[in-house]
Amino acid sequence: MVKLVAMFKRPADTDSFEGHYRNVHLGLIRKMPGMKRLDISKVTGGLMSTPEFYRMAEMYFEDQTALNQAIMSPQGMAAARDLLGFAKDIVQLFYAEVSE
Repeated sequence: MVKLVAMFKRPADTDSFEGHYRNVHLGLIRKMPGMKRLDISKVTGGLMSTPEFYRMAEMYFEDQTALNQAIMSPQGMAAARDLLGFAKDIVQLFYAEVSE
């Protein structure tokens, strides 16, 4: 299993970010084909320092092929366009292999 991870730095306007994220972006993400699970987290603190990040989304797929297909699908492209429109400067995206 692999996951696509989106890490968001704290936005300048958290209320505006939350409104768009919850009311628009998550709906687009949930339409991505082949996604097995979606975990959304809000960073609330750190152990050794103040965390750099504000929110994290983890989108799970069966394998890298399924992830690639989801990203390149019309639904994935719509989610990407939206992401660039509201969070381009505060988001980092990467994928990771899920270990047992």
